[in-house]
Amino acid sequence: MRVKMGLSQKQREELHKTIADYLKSMGFHSAHSEFVKEAELPENIEDKFSGLLEKKWTSVIRLQKKVMDLEAKLAEAEKEFHSGGPTRDKRDPSEWIPRPPEKFSLSGHRSPITKVIFHPVFSVCASVSEDATIKIWDYETGDYERTLKGHTDAVQDVAFDHTGKLMVSCSADMSVKLWDFTTYECTKTLQGHDHNVSCVLFSPNGDFIFSSSRDKSIKMWDVASGYCTKTFTGHREWVRSVCVNQDGSLLASCSNDQTVVVWAVATKEVKADFREHDHVVECVSWAPHSSYSSIATAAGIPVINFNKCSIVQ
Repeated sequence: MRVKMGLSQKQREELHKTIADYLKSMGFHSAHSEFVKEAELPENIEDKFSGLLEKKWTSVIRLQKKVMDLEAKLAEAEKEFHSGGPTRDKRDPSEWIPRPPEKFSLSGHRSPITKVIFHPVFSVCASVSEDATIKIWDYETGDYERTLKGHTDAVQDVAFDHTGKLMVSCSADMSVKLWDFTTYECTKTLQGHDHNVSCVLFSPNGDFIFSSSRDKSIKMWDVASGYCTKTFTGHREWVRSVCVNQDGSLLASCSNDQTVVVWAVATKEVKADFREHDHVVECVSWAPHSSYSSIATAAGIPVINFNKCSIVQ
């Protein structure tokens, strides 16, 4: 009884000829004669089938090894993704911090660059500058992609939403601009601040935008409509930076008034007001959950927990 295989007639014939050549080359003459008779093959097999079975077999072994290597790399990449970066236990300490020479030097802006960020999906990065432009670069090849224009003064900050489909920028021209990153077009210009807008970012779910300004306020904008839904006031000077926590319930801000303030996004209530700095506070960030114990140990204090969210630095 013949076993049916998912091969075409031509593929079956080539497979049979390859097997016949192998049996003959290995000296299995009886098996070769019977196989040729059963498979209805000619006595003389074309030269192109000579040694083909061994070649195919070794190719399969090599491909299996490549598949195993790729699976191992994929598992390592997944581990890096979940841990937030390359696993240090398998890297030399000298690789933890970037060392010269640089891979690429990207030039094109005509004035100082104020921010550079990586795209969350594609191998591109965006840079913003005091020349009022946003430039997109391919960081794998070092190639310049395009320039986005629309602001009329220095662009201070830029951010992507979690999908990478939307980008937001802010400028000293007192505006916040929303960009469709699939078409590179500005879809909305958000007006409402009365001074330089210094920081901008999306909420974790991408439904809202937060911006801080030299007008001493923080604004929350609805992405769909472009309307300002909330204004947070309380800082006495320029609000330099804002950062939303992982679930979007809390907002941290820092200011020239030397304070860091934590706000409840839903109610605009001040949850905490830190006043230990002796000068301008330029940046604020939420620490990741994995760092809680290390930070607490280093500071000699218990873990600070705001609504089970994170620690403000």
